[in-house]
Amino acid sequence: MTQPPRYRTITCDVLVIGAGGAGCRAAIEAAKHNLDVILLSKELVGKAHTAMAEGGYNVSLGNVDPNDNVETHFKDTIVGGNYLNNQKLAEILVENAAERIYDLEEMGAVFDRTPEGKIAQRTFGKQSWRRTAYASDRTGSEIMVTLVEAIRKTSVRVFDEMFATKILIHDGRIAGVTAIDLKYGDYLIFRAKAVVMATGGAGRIFTVTSNAQLDVGDGYAMAYEAGCELIDMEMVQFHPTGMVRPESARGRLVTEAVRGEGGILLNNKGERFMHRYYPEVMELAGRDQVARSIMTEVLEGRGSPNGGVYLSIAHLPRSIIEFRLESMIEQFEDAGVDIREEPMEVSPTAHHFMGGIKIDTEAAATIPGLFAAGECTGGVHGGNRLGGNALADTQVFGALAGESAAKFAKSHDLAGLPREDAINEFQRLEAMLEREEGISPADARKELTDLMWSKVQIFRKEEDLQYAVNELRRIEREVVPRIKVDVRDKRFNPGWHQAIEFGHMVITARMVAEAALMRKGSRGAHYRVDGDPNDLGYYNIVIKKGKDGEMELRKQDLVITKIVPPGMEAK
Repeated sequence: MTQPPRYRTITCDVLVIGAGGAGCRAAIEAAKHNLDVILLSKELVGKAHTAMAEGGYNVSLGNVDPNDNVETHFKDTIVGGNYLNNQKLAEILVENAAERIYDLEEMGAVFDRTPEGKIAQRTFGKQSWRRTAYASDRTGSEIMVTLVEAIRKTSVRVFDEMFATKILIHDGRIAGVTAIDLKYGDYLIFRAKAVVMATGGAGRIFTVTSNAQLDVGDGYAMAYEAGCELIDMEMVQFHPTGMVRPESARGRLVTEAVRGEGGILLNNKGERFMHRYYPEVMELAGRDQVARSIMTEVLEGRGSPNGGVYLSIAHLPRSIIEFRLESMIEQFEDAGVDIREEPMEVSPTAHHFMGGIKIDTEAAATIPGLFAAGECTGGVHGGNRLGGNALADTQVFGALAGESAAKFAKSHDLAGLPREDAINEFQRLEAMLEREEGISPADARKELTDLMWSKVQIFRKEEDLQYAVNELRRIEREVVPRIKVDVRDKRFNPGWHQAIEFGHMVITARMVAEAALMRKGSRGAHYRVDGDPNDLGYYNIVIKKGKDGEMELRKQDLVITKIVPPGMEAK
């Protein structure tokens, strides 16, 4: 390479990376401050993974169960999170969920109603009351349509099909990000006084997942490389019910609303097996509990021929199914199954990251000027997220991050531009196109996802985790530097995009596996079959890139403000 790659620079006050529920809400909030706000989206705006969220939005309105309140929602969130939540963040979630859902209504969102005209609420797992507001079984889609329309009414500048690759830091402060135009391959630097990360999760590091194709962990990896602290990356939620067949749809989400409306789980003997595990709540146990119960049935030979179990709602009135589970009917019709008459075949699927970028009560990360919201953050949900809390999270912390970023931008000038770091990043990306020999991103990705699915899945043990860690370190050392792209043209080149993503996937997978190896006991979604009974697990695991470039992990005491975990009362 004789000349440094050419690039162009775009400047703004607040840059939001990610255009899902959290990112759009952050941009809307920041724009209220008469600032120049840019929303950077890796895909076409409106197609984010938030649109795939089906079940609902948790909020204590008391519309269906008058005894529900914020304190009960808080307690359910902490107990559901196995007491690993940052309780200050959980308080912010439950206290602001109502105001944010009313914001959505004012923007035009239409939720299902009770006969009295109030927002309807349904039952979701491990919750004391019916508090999950919904729009049929397309709640996330309704929210995304609403937010995109609201964005168009603001001054926010939208740059879609742009891939942010690296966070730029100058004198310890946020300076912006490097990016490529996915259509034309142009290199860009987005300079900003404040940046909001809203990049979603990383389900695609596993073979079977409910996540969208682009959920590969970009935000986690970028934050780690920039020197941010991340928290509890071992806490990956496997949703208990994903589709099993056809193979092309394996892992596709079967919403918790199916069980919330009365669906029952059956094994190959026709037994309603949840009475064996959680007889008091049955199918409405926590997601981690239901997922482990299903996998136990399968591993002990009571599963379906395709490695799942059966989920049936055929006993429910057809009117309920057709009105409240409309998209589920369509989804299974494509697989040749009429769920009004036949059971669905389901098994667990990688679904949601409870861990992520460490934030404080202002949604600020550990680098000045960097904020984060939504699934790319950790601490809100602890060891296991309640179904319905994720959509509330996007709106509550999206708005908070946008507000905080705007305030920071108003009180700070642009940081200096670390031009050399940016050029080095562009040269790294360019090198993938110039290698004569190497490993294809598709082959490398399959090796990674198969490794994570087989060794760092629902049931974990020391031997498997150590093997995964060793392999991931090898992949990072030997495979990532050899990723080669067959087509050298930077325009419309998905192979190049996958090659860039692969580096992010490896970093994210390593954080998950390393933290899972460090936590010897079981807690929440992290289940060790060889768990150490002396490791109560009432701590968080913080990850940071060390000055020597090595991954550093440490245990950190819980932030306890209200509810003391069992066993810690005497302390």
